[in-house]
Amino acid sequence: MIAHALEIVQSLMLIGAANAAPLLVARALRARPARPIDAGIVLRDGHPLLGRSKTWRGIASALVFATCVAVLIHLPWWLGAIVAVSAMAGDGLSSFFKRRRGLDPSSMMLGLDQIPESLLPALVCTAYLSLSLIDVLAIVLLFSVGALAASRVFFAVGLRDRPY
Repeated sequence: MIAHALEIVQSLMLIGAANAAPLLVARALRARPARPIDAGIVLRDGHPLLGRSKTWRGIASALVFATCVAVLIHLPWWLGAIVAVSAMAGDGLSSFFKRRRGLDPSSMMLGLDQIPESLLPALVCTAYLSLSLIDVLAIVLLFSVGALAASRVFFAVGLRDRPY
């Protein structure tokens, strides 16, 4: 049980680092250099593919942060990198669906904002860490609750424009 708890915490640390990095770096650097992943492509529905808030800088920062966290907690650097890529893929998937519904970047859709960006990397972690399906579900639930709480804290200290 204790081993699973440690691996759940390690997974949450990697996933949290990957998801927090784009926000922290965006606030630090403002608009420099923030190139949208979708290059401004607008689909037939009149909405962007992903939106202006999904940037190459965000992916790079997620890679750097999660890789560094992996090394600091004595996991392979490549696990941090793969977790970062899968977290950003989940975040991009969420953005794609939110744009199809006509929602603005940074608007909240409970569940869709938390589940893909935690479920995909949690599943990746099962390849290296001894995580069961229940552990993966616990990671998604803990991440979701933690992300909602962290969002309010980030808003209170000026890192987010909205409390979600």
